[in-house]
Amino acid sequence: MNEKLISLSEFFHLRASTPILDARSGGEFEQSHIHGAQNLPILNNQERIDVGTLYKNEGSEAATLKGFELVGPRFHLIQKEAIQRFPERKVLLYCWRGGMRSQILSWLLGMVGFEVYRLKGGYKTYRTFTFEEVRKPRILIILGGKTGSEKTLLLKELSKSGEQVIDLEALARHKGSSFGAIGQDPQPTVEQFENLMAEQLLQMDTVRPIWVENESRKIGRIIIPDHFFQQMLEAPLIDIFKTDKERIAHIADEYGKLPKEELIAAVKRLKKKLGGLRTEQAIEAIRSGDHAAWIQNLLIYYDKAYEYDLNRHPNEKTYSLDLSNKNINQQIELLIQTKSKIHGNSSNPIN
Repeated sequence: MNEKLISLSEFFHLRASTPILDARSGGEFEQSHIHGAQNLPILNNQERIDVGTLYKNEGSEAATLKGFELVGPRFHLIQKEAIQRFPERKVLLYCWRGGMRSQILSWLLGMVGFEVYRLKGGYKTYRTFTFEEVRKPRILIILGGKTGSEKTLLLKELSKSGEQVIDLEALARHKGSSFGAIGQDPQPTVEQFENLMAEQLLQMDTVRPIWVENESRKIGRIIIPDHFFQQMLEAPLIDIFKTDKERIAHIADEYGKLPKEELIAAVKRLKKKLGGLRTEQAIEAIRSGDHAAWIQNLLIYYDKAYEYDLNRHPNEKTYSLDLSNKNINQQIELLIQTKSKIHGNSSNPIN
């Protein structure tokens, strides 16, 4: 059999040029997986449960025999699908612990000429790595500002300028408010979010600051890893200022084209915090297409929430920066200048 058992470091090196294949069930794959992997399950969700129960009750041999009984009739179908998906016949392969499922799939693929690199320890090894990676010490710089200050746009432009940026809202597929899920793909699981976060952190220089938007502990249903969030609270924060006119215009541009019923549903979720009258006024403004009115209404609540949230950061580590009425290049220049004042020139990339 043309198979090689590889370490996680070898796996990271090879995956740049070799497709990744996950042999676990569809349910396991949806819960979390190695970034970039494709799923070709040996056992489906129910079969995995049945074999696992048999393993606990009767041992390895009974489970192995049952596994072959279930998957045997599908051997040729699995081989045909793998050939169709991976015509170059070379894959990186893993299952949960690098055990029976990846061994069976490796054997099947080897029988039709595949070159297989099987991850030692399987997905569990990768997940242990990502769990630890998102909890390592980092040099962070937090970008704060009231709702509508274009922080997401600024993060993107900072990244284009060569700054290190991790966009937690993009990874979480949620913009962090009652409106945050509108127009977004379904959120990943917390575990997959940490995997995606670790993949980005792995590419970053540990001696340079990483820009992160000021966030609450939860982004939709995603929970930011505990140690990383604590570092966010303790890191320097640049609190940017934009005029109300600029903020309202930005929010209207971003949300004004979204379905009215979804906007109304988001406002209704805030009813307890907004109060009945303000809620009804906002809904009426949405229905009439008066975006400035409903946005201004909601900003009363969001601005108070931001001021409360800002108090979590030490005053001596909070830096105010007025970016109002400046073009995007001027804003980025001022942000980078402020970062340099905080961290010094030693944080700049080495040419």
